[in-house]
Amino acid sequence: MAALEIFVNDRKVACESGATVLQACRAAGVNLPTLCHFKGLSEVGACRLCLVELEGSPRLAAACTLHVAPNQRIRTDTERLRRYRRMTVELLFSERNHVCSVCSANGDCELQELGYAVGMDHVRFPFLNPICNLDASKSEFAIDHNRCVLCTRCVRVCAEVEGAHNWDVQGRGFLSRIVSDLNQPWAESTTCTTCGKCIDVCPVGALWPKHKAQGQFEKRPEFVSELIAKRGRGRP
Repeated sequence: MAALEIFVNDRKVACESGATVLQACRAAGVNLPTLCHFKGLSEVGACRLCLVELEGSPRLAAACTLHVAPNQRIRTDTERLRRYRRMTVELLFSERNHVCSVCSANGDCELQELGYAVGMDHVRFPFLNPICNLDASKSEFAIDHNRCVLCTRCVRVCAEVEGAHNWDVQGRGFLSRIVSDLNQPWAESTTCTTCGKCIDVCPVGALWPKHKAQGQFEKRPEFVSELIAKRGRGRP
């Protein structure tokens, strides 16, 4: 693809036409927080953590779905953006029932890391305390909707990499849930291959292997990233 130049925080950055602003920023060493993004999977712009300011537009834009354009001017670290990111992380904590001390991903959780990164020392919003189920019907794995952040990484990796299409999203807004097949217990799924890719790409502790206790689960997202990269090069 043809090369073009954009400006990120007043610094000229060379990138390829067709790239996203997120890709251009990371290639230039500019860090942007993300939760729904996973390298190699389609972008959905769900978490809104990678918002940037685009010169000439009053609206904030998600860097993962915004494509670069010649002489585009982007700001990634303004007071407005820092305020929005902290608010977004607080809302994610308040929407479900996150209890880090008993979570299998404690110490290896992207939401937990984002809380530290944005300086969150408390949540200013009322906790919704929804009634969320835990499905431990499958012998190998479990899914706890109390910890889910609806990033849909599991949905996309299952469809785009494994090709099984086991996971999907049911409901809207506050009532949205990740479901297996037609909202059946996971153990009754006729499409799940028990590959474990959804476990490795989950950024939090919503999906985990049942034989791992609190703080013992070490994810392998790099395994999925390497698999996607090899397939992109024509390897099996």
